[in-house]
Amino acid sequence: SMTFAGDIPQGWTAQLMRANFDWIIAAAQDSAAAAINAETLDTPACLTIAVSCVGRRIVLGDRTADELEAAVSALPAGSPLIGFYSYGELAPQSRGACCDLHNQTMTITTIREV
Repeated sequence: SMTFAGDIPQGWTAQLMRANFDWIIAAAQDSAAAAINAETLDTPACLTIAVSCVGRRIVLGDRTADELEAAVSALPAGSPLIGFYSYGELAPQSRGACCDLHNQTMTITTIREV
């Protein structure tokens, strides 16, 4: 049997995927790098808030800390990191104005004085 985190409309299909730990960890680093401008790495530290889906934690298991270390490595030195795990995120979908459930995502927000 399969369990889905959200509703699957009748007639839609699901695709099974296999996780790649290195890609998941690299994506966390890419997300942190995208949250700041690469030209401003020499600026003072910024407060970083990370929201990671619990699905990523389940997939990564013992390598969960690697994901956080990768994100921190892309931030200015001394940037404090806080965060939590969510059970999916509601956000606009790319093809319309309504919201959909996004699963196994990581969202990073940085706050700093310029």
